[in-house]
Amino acid sequence: MTLSTFFAEKDFEIRTYEVTSPTTGDSHIITTDVVIEAILRSQGREREQIITTLQRLDFLNGDFHHLFKHLATALAANY
Repeated sequence: MTLSTFFAEKDFEIRTYEVTSPTTGDSHIITTDVVIEAILRSQGREREQIITTLQRLDFLNGDFHHLFKHLATALAANY
């Protein structure tokens, strides 16, 4: 699966996730498009795990935005 093709086909609505950094406790607002850009930049084992999770969610008709919010929290830890 090509991630860019996957995201183009899904055309996710842009949502805003308010998350708290687990390292600093600071509040962050991160949008779906920022999370998707980070996913597209991922590499190696991290990328493989994201692809597997996306495929699983797609197969089960799951809510992708739960994953995106989880990943937004990880992004907030890097700020």
